[in-house]
Amino acid sequence: MALFPKPDFSPVTRRRLKHFRANRRGYWSLWIFLTLFILSLGAEFLVNDRPLLIEHHHKIYCPVLFSYSETDFGGEFATEADYRDPYLINLIENGGGWILWPPIRYYYDTINYDLVAAAPSPPSRENLLGTDDQGRDVLARLVYGFRISVLFGLCLTLFGSLVGVLVGAVQGYYGGKIDLFGQRFIEIWSGLPVLYLLIILSSFVQPNFWWLLGIMLLFSWMSLVGVVRAEFLRGRNLDYVRAARALGAGDRTVMFRHILPNAVVATVTFVPFILNASITTLTSLDFLGFGMPPGSPSLGELLAQGKANLQAPWLGLSAFFVLALMLSLLVFIGEAVRDAFDPRRATVLGREERR
Repeated sequence: MALFPKPDFSPVTRRRLKHFRANRRGYWSLWIFLTLFILSLGAEFLVNDRPLLIEHHHKIYCPVLFSYSETDFGGEFATEADYRDPYLINLIENGGGWILWPPIRYYYDTINYDLVAAAPSPPSRENLLGTDDQGRDVLARLVYGFRISVLFGLCLTLFGSLVGVLVGAVQGYYGGKIDLFGQRFIEIWSGLPVLYLLIILSSFVQPNFWWLLGIMLLFSWMSLVGVVRAEFLRGRNLDYVRAARALGAGDRTVMFRHILPNAVVATVTFVPFILNASITTLTSLDFLGFGMPPGSPSLGELLAQGKANLQAPWLGLSAFFVLALMLSLLVFIGEAVRDAFDPRRATVLGREERR
């Protein structure tokens, strides 16, 4: 018996996976994006101004996970240790210890006080992509900015899709006045100026990750309502739905067990593009100054710095290439998913396989 048994997919699912793999561009884009995202989740172990491990007086310390005071290493102050301080480094190394650093010795808010040129400084061996206008390492801010952008986009896409699918299912299944008033409400709600509301609310509340997520969730859920509503309007009169009702199945059972699986097939193809739009929205808000709090790692904030410092092209170009790569990968993945779930394409490929 195998330790990890191979999942038993249905013939339809196996065919869709085969079609997805056949799109080499989308298939490899998925693996590249997952690799970059997983690495960014462990950014503290790759990009940090704290050592991974320290050996001092035959004891092992892990500063990347725990906080230690300077006195733990023979210093004089009980405050938290500054591992970039030459004094502390000498205390550890002169005592026969050693320090294991991450590949990049900067956190996203670490300021390099030993620059040979005024900030923003150009790329060098110490700062591979240079520093921004406050002397912070650009590469470190790109890594953490990439993680925040993807996590924000995933959260907004997940919660927005759940609300949109639920609203579209209720409208399409019940129809009548519920559908009529629901559509009128969506038309009015979608016409509200989101950017102006964010500008007004920013004067009352300091924006942060969850605050922005909640505000954007109020408007992002409408992207899937139309697709799900159309699927439920079409599916509620099909024979198998009528048969389920005749057998005594309730509305909730019919909606979520019989109709929703077919509606999800149509909505899955939109998810990568919604994720793309969510990331672009956060980047735009950060670029305009209405996004994450000041000092947070952000691709949009780095683009704004590039606009304000045209003499330092590495700022804008670095953020542009990272953003272009991330969005391109998501578009390629979305195209591959769309082709894999396209029934017309599946029919054509099936005919070619039989030939």
